[in-house]
Amino acid sequence: MTPRSTSLRGLPAVEILLRHPTLAAAGTGIPRLLLVESVRAELARERARLRAGAGGPVTAGVLAERALGRARDAVRPQLLRVLNATGVVLHTNLGRAPLAPAAQAAVAAVAAGYCSLEYDLASGRRGERGAGVERWLTRLTGAEAALCVNNGAAALLLVLSALAAGRRVLVSRGELVEIGGSFRIPEILQKSGARLVEVGTTNRTHLRDYERALEREADVAVLLRVHRATSGSRGSPRAPGSPIWRRWPAGGGWRWSRTWAAGRSWTWRPSGSSTSRP
Repeated sequence: MTPRSTSLRGLPAVEILLRHPTLAAAGTGIPRLLLVESVRAELARERARLRAGAGGPVTAGVLAERALGRARDAVRPQLLRVLNATGVVLHTNLGRAPLAPAAQAAVAAVAAGYCSLEYDLASGRRGERGAGVERWLTRLTGAEAALCVNNGAAALLLVLSALAAGRRVLVSRGELVEIGGSFRIPEILQKSGARLVEVGTTNRTHLRDYERALEREADVAVLLRVHRATSGSRGSPRAPGSPIWRRWPAGGGWRWSRTWAAGRSWTWRPSGSSTSRP
C-alpha cells in the first residue's frame, strides 16, 4: 500500500469528525446541517490535496478547526455594517442612502408583526403591495402612475416593453453603456421588443441629431436618455439638456424617458405643446 493510499485511508469519517471536541462544543450555536456540510467539504478538500501529492496528512484537530471556520462563515449574515470611505454618498454597492431614524423606526414597527402589505384596510379586500410607494412617487414626480422595482435595468425594461414594443427608440451613441450588473442598454432594448435607433456620436450628441432622426425615422415611440453614472467618454462629452423636452410638436406620438445607471427610470408624456416635467 502506498503512502498516499495510507493517508487517504487515515481520514476520519464524517460522524467521527463531528464528535471531535472542537465541533461538538459548537453544536449548540450552529445548525447541525451546516456542520455536516462543512465537515464533508473539508474532507473532500483534504482528500483532493492528498491525491495531488501536496504534502502530508493533517490531524483531525486541524480538519475540525477548518470545518468550524467554514460553518461560522456560512451562518454569518451577508449584510454587515461598513464604513463608506469611497467619496460617493449614494453608493449602490453599499446600500445607497442610510435610512433616517424615523424610517428605521417605521420599518421596525411594521416588521415586528403582520402588516397590510396587500390588504386594503378601508375596503376590507385584497390590495396592491405597491400602492404606498406609488402614492408618493406620483406626488413627487407628477406622473400618472408609478411602479417600484429592484433596479434601473428592470425599470427600463418595463418602460420600453409597455411604450415601445415593436417601435423605435432614439438613444445617443454615447449613452449605449453597461449599467448595474452587466446590463447593456442595447440588450435591454432588444429584450423589450423595441428597435434601437442610434443618434449622434460617442462623445457628442446635439439636439439637431434627435431632430434629424425624428424626421428620418417613422414610428418613434421613445426618446431615451441614459445618465452615465459610472461611465463616460473623454474629449469634452456633450449631450442636449432639458430643451429637448420642449421640441415635441402637439400630438407627436412619442414619449421622453430617462434612466439612471444607478437605478431609477422616469417617463414623461408630452401634453399638447406644453412640457411635462417631474
